[in-house]
Amino acid sequence: METLNILLLSIVQGLTEFLPISSSAHLILVPHLFGFKDQGLAFDVAVHLGSLLAVIGYFRQEILSIISDFLQSFGPKGKETQKSRMAWMIVLATIPIMIFGILMKSLIETDLRSIPVIASTTILFGLLLYWYDAKGVKKRNEYSILWKDALIIGVFQALAIIPGTSRSGITIAAGLMLGLTRQAASRFSFLLAIPTILMSGGLVTLDLIRADVLVNWNELLSGALLSFVSAYLCIHFFLKLIDRIGMLPFVLYRLLLGIALLMFLL
Repeated sequence: METLNILLLSIVQGLTEFLPISSSAHLILVPHLFGFKDQGLAFDVAVHLGSLLAVIGYFRQEILSIISDFLQSFGPKGKETQKSRMAWMIVLATIPIMIFGILMKSLIETDLRSIPVIASTTILFGLLLYWYDAKGVKKRNEYSILWKDALIIGVFQALAIIPGTSRSGITIAAGLMLGLTRQAASRFSFLLAIPTILMSGGLVTLDLIRADVLVNWNELLSGALLSFVSAYLCIHFFLKLIDRIGMLPFVLYRLLLGIALLMFLL
């Protein structure tokens, strides 16, 4: 891979994994726009690992507290806390994408990776994000999520297997629909990314092992590091600014991108 190829794909993955603009769409489109060769499964795993480590690193104290409360809830004197319940909500919200991801894996990797699909979902789910951001009550925090809420967010997240949807965008939209604040919807979306990226990365790793291909470790380490840095900064500034700027800038970007892709097809 060329240096520019590694740089662009890594930074794009790190930024778009957590911004509501679809990382899968951008990772498909960037090689098309710049004439890059396919980056391969190994590089995809590396940049997703970088994004995963970024979200774990950013929320490390909260994650440790959630895991601690979750494990203690099973003891003889265990009791449910807000954070132990949060662990169950994350598990519950992850189930739908596990089912849909396994059932539709071959379709995701072939027919759905097309520019018409990406353009349509980029526009459609961008408008959905705008609607719920404008109409949402925005009063609840992430610890108020109930099992029904978690399932609804999980079903919405399952739609993100379609390129262009945006996993973060669709889960934030679902949270806003359920009355969560922008901060709460975003934080739950980012925490929910951890098991989701772990599973998707695990499936891609299995494919990589089966393919038995040679890898360039320097490229993989560079990609993971760049993805980590860009993802960490993205999470930090997104959470700092989201209450001030709202979702409109991301919606406008999605609309412009979708329209540009449709015009490209004409």
